[in-house]
Amino acid sequence: MVVEERDSSSGDTDGVSSADEHVRDIYTIANIITVLRLMLVPLFFTVLINGNHNELAFLLFAVAASTDWLDGQIARRTGTVTAIGKAIDPLVDRLLIASGVIGLYVEHRLPLWIPLVLVARDLVLGYGVWRLEFVYRRRMAVTFIGKATTALLLIGFADLILGWPIVPGLGLFDSAALPGWGSQPAVLGIWFVYVGVALSLASAIGYVGVFFSTIRVAEG
Repeated sequence: MVVEERDSSSGDTDGVSSADEHVRDIYTIANIITVLRLMLVPLFFTVLINGNHNELAFLLFAVAASTDWLDGQIARRTGTVTAIGKAIDPLVDRLLIASGVIGLYVEHRLPLWIPLVLVARDLVLGYGVWRLEFVYRRRMAVTFIGKATTALLLIGFADLILGWPIVPGLGLFDSAALPGWGSQPAVLGIWFVYVGVALSLASAIGYVGVFFSTIRVAEG
């Protein structure tokens, strides 16, 4: 876990790099793509809960998820990583995941405990990130496990939206709260979601530890 000290100075220096020159820009190609991704979220959610357009919902979700990689690559390769982009991009990821998990629950494709766990985690971590940023002037960097969690959840949700392929259940015990563990077949994506939720909780524990250790250091 990495916590970066936020630079609160506003003056220019002679040693500013070309990337730093764009840090306060708004109208960059990467930021425009991020805003378009944000606009896709409510459209995707509306199509998903309609329940009769799995292919279209999958396409919208896939485009919104895949362009996360695209805007990041463009920003880094063109040296136009901006402060607003770094703030909005992870927010769009969380909104996309939240819309997917809530929509899938509404459509009875996910048990209730999964959206409860994921939404609660994001609320807790969101508060922590906000407090570090605006109270202690620290920024919590995204870790590899956090990125892996997001990737697994996006893959799992995309497959659940499409509803294919179907795999046999493990036959261990039947429970509506744990599809795939009983005798009934389930969509393969549910297993990606299970792993993603487990990693999500593991990363949350790590972030909470970093949060409290950072506060102790900041308060002396």
